[in-house]
Amino acid sequence: MDAQSRGQADGTDPADQWVLNPETGEYELRLNDSAEQPRTPHPRSAPRTGPGSTAPARVPGQRGRRAAPATEDTPAPGSRKRKQKRSRKKKALMWTGGALGLVLVGGSAFAYYWYDRLYGNINTVDIGDVGSDEAVADGPVNLLVIGNDVRTGEGNEAYGNRTNVTGHADTTLLFHMSEDRTNATVVSIPRDLMINIPDCESRQSDGSTKKIPGSTVPTKFNESYGVNGRDPGCTMLTVEEITGLELDHFMMFDFNAVKTLSTAVGGVKVCLEEPIKDLDGGSGLDLPEGESTIQGEDALSFLRNRHGLKNESDLDRIEMQQKFVASMLRQLKEDTLDSPSKMLDVADAATKSLTVDKGIGSPSKLLALARELGKIDLKNITLMTLPVVDNPDEPTPVTVVLHPSEAPKLFSMLQNDVSLTEVKKKEKDAKDKQAELLEGTRAEASEIRVDVLNGGGPGGAAQDTLVWLQTSEGVARSTNKGNAPADVDKTRLEYAPNQADQARKLADLMGLPASAMKPGTTDADATTPMTLTLGPDFTKAGVSIAPPKKVDAKQSRADEKMCKK
Repeated sequence: MDAQSRGQADGTDPADQWVLNPETGEYELRLNDSAEQPRTPHPRSAPRTGPGSTAPARVPGQRGRRAAPATEDTPAPGSRKRKQKRSRKKKALMWTGGALGLVLVGGSAFAYYWYDRLYGNINTVDIGDVGSDEAVADGPVNLLVIGNDVRTGEGNEAYGNRTNVTGHADTTLLFHMSEDRTNATVVSIPRDLMINIPDCESRQSDGSTKKIPGSTVPTKFNESYGVNGRDPGCTMLTVEEITGLELDHFMMFDFNAVKTLSTAVGGVKVCLEEPIKDLDGGSGLDLPEGESTIQGEDALSFLRNRHGLKNESDLDRIEMQQKFVASMLRQLKEDTLDSPSKMLDVADAATKSLTVDKGIGSPSKLLALARELGKIDLKNITLMTLPVVDNPDEPTPVTVVLHPSEAPKLFSMLQNDVSLTEVKKKEKDAKDKQAELLEGTRAEASEIRVDVLNGGGPGGAAQDTLVWLQTSEGVARSTNKGNAPADVDKTRLEYAPNQADQARKLADLMGLPASAMKPGTTDADATTPMTLTLGPDFTKAGVSIAPPKKVDAKQSRADEKMCKK
């Protein structure tokens, strides 16, 4: 792997983070006084839009960023550092749970040994200005978990191409953590999804940068990594172009991680409606009907197997992988985190098989991320596959393309941080006066008077909207007023109190969210129009601006067990 390193990029010696306590005579780990300093954030690299891209426009201002603190564990001014509850720790996810082992053994010479060991285990990759330099920022967090199908390691050659020494993006999960940390959505991206891979840059071991051209025709998603020198940053840019999201970090595991992690947690429970016996196939899996506990080679075979599944396709396999991940999360929460020895085994196994970007390239940074993930209850973690359909360009489809209606819905929900779970609403949401603006009578479309301005939307948005309103929706009393005096952050509709029925009808037609409604305080005369200013959240006339509330795709929850009994 180009531009890889172990441990911290700035060369800090973990021994410098140990301080002698004069009261006890013991050396104590002081991450707050660490020599590790935050890097100066790089500007985010906007994904390039290739020919034929189906990616929606990126939503500006989606994530609020904060300046990196002086030290990672120092609370922000005016905030109180609270003791982490044990139940919070137990909710940590598998791929960052290993870092929590530091908490269980902190403040001793034993902890120093493990911190030093874990520190040296971690592989990091310099992906340039892709992603974030902060371990955790305010706002939603988007983490890409890449399953690398490289065949190196004992017993792994049987699973495919032995000559591939870098691997491809095989099992890939987009983990979206909500801004309020009440919920998360985990989206599996099929390896055989046909998509345009954007241009990207890869840092070389000599410090130079290699420019890698994107694909000129739709290409399998798994080629976004490992082909033509593409690194994980290229995979991140590809996902950004597909979804319109900004990604913060990546974590990459290989086949060995599945075997070592499943063994470290003491095995993972799985359940089959029918037995699977693939002794002559590629996986070698042999499991009976009902519940089994698998680890090591059996766990990897389970995740790689297609034999005995509905259509024996990659999509069927993804569904099984999601159930395995959910079961492993529960195992970690219910059993592993109560055992320091098991937790250290998990930490060691995870970091040995883990490659990350430099923004989370140390145990303390992984711990900071794990703390945020640990705030989310498993019942509020949704697992699903990216909505796709068979590739219409293939007589006998073996690849897939984005679902033309459901995929954009999912992207819009993620961009607007809409939960796919029934998370309990806060009291202030129940009393939201803004939402009440959409409640009440509606005028007829022919009664609506509105001036349309472009305040940051696509070129020609005002005229396109005017034509659509007049020809398709019957809003004849509408006028194109050209560009607004100043751009707006989001689309807004300004109206007088006695125009509320017109405003509600126009909101219905335009798909305006409640936040777009801006009522005045003085009534208008009968001929005065409302003012609709289109912002950067406007994409196309006739396309709803408000995010959808649901997507028609099969979903599961992380707390659901494979065996219902």
